[in-house]
Amino acid sequence: MVTHNVKRFKVEKPKNYNFTPGQATDVSINSLELKDKKRPFTFTCLPSSPFLEFTIKMYPDHEKGVTKHLKDLKTGDSLIIRDVFGAIHYKGQGVFIAGGAGVTPFIAILRFLKEKNNLKGNTLIFSNKTSKDIILEKEFKEMEKLGLKLILTLTKENNKKYDNRRIDEYYLKEKIKDFSQHFYICGPIRMVGEITSTLGKLGANPDSLVVES
Repeated sequence: MVTHNVKRFKVEKPKNYNFTPGQATDVSINSLELKDKKRPFTFTCLPSSPFLEFTIKMYPDHEKGVTKHLKDLKTGDSLIIRDVFGAIHYKGQGVFIAGGAGVTPFIAILRFLKEKNNLKGNTLIFSNKTSKDIILEKEFKEMEKLGLKLILTLTKENNKKYDNRRIDEYYLKEKIKDFSQHFYICGPIRMVGEITSTLGKLGANPDSLVVES
């Protein structure tokens, strides 16, 4: 478990299977009743890793969903993975803006930048409801020591250790001084739409916005 409701899965990597940090694949559980049920999950390991890793939020209330059954998998069970896809990939230094589990496409990208000693000049603004929801907080804080600018904000908990703000126009103007850089945005659909629109209003070039399509 990574948080109270997020679980890390490490699985066998098929031979000659490649991806770019930020990409995903459709995953099914290899059982008679679930093999045709697909869900997209982002790779959170490095492409050079000898295994594949997924960091997945559990949704126990989704009675027939893939994630409900993922939590019950044991060593030796198998998954079906397919071709890779995904619009989020690193184009250059910029600001990563994530809401909740929307941070997952950025994990592999930031780990890759860390491996290349290239975190400096990048910012991660990461919004969660409460402090217990923050995925990989310790790892991101280690990246902060290596040059990543890390901004954590909570929307449902007042905690002096974090900002307690929504990511809106005023917050972005306060935290970002250069709107000509790249912006990488992932999270709930409504949040992504609002932030994309706001960044355009603040002068960001539409071609510099990288979102999951």
